[in-house]
Amino acid sequence: MPLTADLTAGAAPRATLAAGPARPSTGEVRDYVELLKPRVMSLVVFTALVGMLVTPSGTHPVIAASSLLMIAIGAGASGCLNMWWDADIDAVMTRTVGRPIPAGKIRAEEALAFGLFLSCASVLLLGIIANWLAAGLLAFTIVFYVVVYSMGLKRATPQNIVIGGAAGALPPVVGQAAVTGTVHLDSLVLFAIIFMWTPPHFWALALVKAGDYRQAGVPMLPNVAGPDATRLQILLYTLVLVPLGLVPTWLGFGGLAYTVVATLGGLAMIALAVKVYRRRAGREADRAAMELFAFSILYLFLLFAALLAEHGLGLWRNVPGLSL
Repeated sequence: MPLTADLTAGAAPRATLAAGPARPSTGEVRDYVELLKPRVMSLVVFTALVGMLVTPSGTHPVIAASSLLMIAIGAGASGCLNMWWDADIDAVMTRTVGRPIPAGKIRAEEALAFGLFLSCASVLLLGIIANWLAAGLLAFTIVFYVVVYSMGLKRATPQNIVIGGAAGALPPVVGQAAVTGTVHLDSLVLFAIIFMWTPPHFWALALVKAGDYRQAGVPMLPNVAGPDATRLQILLYTLVLVPLGLVPTWLGFGGLAYTVVATLGGLAMIALAVKVYRRRAGREADRAAMELFAFSILYLFLLFAALLAEHGLGLWRNVPGLSL
């Protein structure tokens, strides 16, 4: 369930990783932890926790915490399976060549078995601990990310990030289902915010790393539609994202702190997207794209942190005159 993209410097056929006799694994515990993409796991846990808190449920804290752990393990399992499938690309990437599989620390078949075991265990245990709706949503998220995105979309269409972004947007919905047994409008709004945030976030980075994607054979939008069309798409998605970020206020589950963060952060996102759109050549263009990429991470974090503070710490209040 990733919210970041893999950057490559070339493509290697999958068969090259399987060539030659199998060597014994030299992987340590930290290598298996790396397979789980812990940074991505932390963001999944964070957004799932917010999904749990925005709707009062009365769920016992131990059940909620255990459910959150299963969601984290499920996210890690999908990351592990993604590393198994993309090992041929990782083997030639400057930033991923040291990952456990291409580095020869863990064999591909071991990563596959590890990922499958964790996927099944996390879904089964979430169903037993919480409910089967949450377990089904977690299973769907894993399958969507690994099969639909990693195996199907990533190397086939420039819309890979748009469609595949659904996997990274689902954790708040899974979290809410785990503690309420149902899915409410508020978690769907959080899903929509992450979903609309994903394309401008990834495409800003893709503008800078277009050459790497081209060599890897990954059809990112700048290489298919061109950088100018990508800049326009970034601006259009941002113009939709920013008002969408204020929907929690209008629906009454975002308080004053959230409203301030969403408003100021949204204005900054638009300003940076306009800057990306206007600067189209040289280092200034790359700098503008990386500024948007970096700030977009902060923007999403602050939105969810504001909701977490308001609902988790009891600071939440409707904003008079704004909520429906």
